[in-house]
Amino acid sequence: MSDVLYNLTHRDNAQALCLGHCNIKQLEAKVNVIPGKQQFVSFPFFKLDPAWRRLPETERAHGKKEFAQVVEAAQEKMIVLPYSLIGVRGDADFFFWRVSYQLEDFENMTAQLLNTGIGKYLIQPYSYLSMTRRSIYVEEHQHEGQEGSRLFIVPGLNKYVFVYPFIKTRAWYALDKKLRQEAMTEHIAIGHKYQSVKINTTYSYGLDDQEFVLAFESDKPEDFLDLVMELRESKASAYTLLDVPTFTGIHHPISEIMDLLDKPPVTAQQSVSR
Repeated sequence: MSDVLYNLTHRDNAQALCLGHCNIKQLEAKVNVIPGKQQFVSFPFFKLDPAWRRLPETERAHGKKEFAQVVEAAQEKMIVLPYSLIGVRGDADFFFWRVSYQLEDFENMTAQLLNTGIGKYLIQPYSYLSMTRRSIYVEEHQHEGQEGSRLFIVPGLNKYVFVYPFIKTRAWYALDKKLRQEAMTEHIAIGHKYQSVKINTTYSYGLDDQEFVLAFESDKPEDFLDLVMELRESKASAYTLLDVPTFTGIHHPISEIMDLLDKPPVTAQQSVSR
């Protein structure tokens, strides 16, 4: 997949943060959009040491509260969206989708998180850093308001997000620009068929190991599956070097994710009584 499947319009972005209850101007005020300025984007992943679950309940509760308070304080300064991976991946339990104009915001938040009660039992198996920028391939596929939204993203409208790093082969960059545009035009056309799936593509050249970080939002995982299957047959797909690991995140408030980490089991008798 690539940066050209960008069908998340300016109006869609408004719904993502305001859930349809505010207009574009209100949205921009809410997220403090700076016209013409690129955003930093961060996806830190966390895995919990099982030893934490053996701590006394009061200690666990205090650590969870500390962690949630740091997240909520950070949400006053930048976009911070928590996603659960519990029951979905074995190598990570949850992650954040963070968006800010200041790289130091990520540093400050993470430093505080790791020094909370639960943070001392967390490791980070993955972390991806990227930035927003304008695509060079979408001139022929503009949508109303899309150009103004290219340098900023406002995610969070949908229940699920599908995230992965992406690297193209060097042979792709050696192709004639016209051939690349033709391949990407086909790529875009496929993406436009799946209106329930919206993409946020950000760029990592020189910032991290990958070239892009792709984050697809949808309430219909089955549509994303079909999209990926169809894209495998596109011309551009032949020039994919890496597009794993892939993470399927479930959006929750941070307090709910904290509670999932030590959720008590429900017995068969309790289940029947409900």
